[in-house]
Amino acid sequence: MTRHLDQLWRQSVTPLAFAGFALAALTVGAVCAPLMRLTSPDRAVAQRRTRHLVRLTCRGFLATLRHARLIDYRVSGVERLAAGGRLLLANHPTLIDALFLLAFTPNANCIVKGPLARHPVTAGVIRAAGFITNRRPRATLRAACRALADGQSLIVFPEGTRSTPGRPVRLRRGGAAIAVTSQAVITPVRIDCRPSTLTKGEPWYRVPPRRPAFRIEVGPPIPPGMPVQAVPRTIGDLTQHLEAYFNRPHKG
Repeated sequence: MTRHLDQLWRQSVTPLAFAGFALAALTVGAVCAPLMRLTSPDRAVAQRRTRHLVRLTCRGFLATLRHARLIDYRVSGVERLAAGGRLLLANHPTLIDALFLLAFTPNANCIVKGPLARHPVTAGVIRAAGFITNRRPRATLRAACRALADGQSLIVFPEGTRSTPGRPVRLRRGGAAIAVTSQAVITPVRIDCRPSTLTKGEPWYRVPPRRPAFRIEVGPPIPPGMPVQAVPRTIGDLTQHLEAYFNRPHKG
């Protein structure tokens, strides 16, 4: 397939892919999750089952995107996502970054923006899976620590929004604050997409001239650092350390 025909193909199929994602999210949130709640002994079990279904759905959706030649991806160090109770801190270059982490991480929770929790497509599944919204910082911090203590892996994008292509990654302090307060092991994840697509401010229907290739590098775990009494200095130090990590050039 020539590059021009390949781009035309992706332009025609991309709307179907987004419609399929919306349908899958609505089905999980409005049909599957209520059934799990009715057949589960308690709310926590229902949420865990919903998170498992979310994982399978995300994995199937990404495989479909690859099969349809809309994207390609490679995940290295995926075995590091298997341990529970880890804080997964990742950079955020594209709209679909969370899908990769949800697809390959067992029992994954995540912190989502308030608008997503209110959106008619995603609200049901977010609520059913017990995902954490970031409406109030202190409440979000407490909920994050509870999820980690419960053995859930927690996905956080400490930039707070999608990266700007060509600019260094700049982190807010929330991810480091969760790490220091919870004393959880950090698993850093670097995400690279070339050519860039689905970036901040870019319409979802704009496709690049070449098929985007995602590289997801799951780094070695970072053990808990200094004690909680050193929170102000430790949060700043950890934020700077993570910024340096995410801004390192990718190999290859």
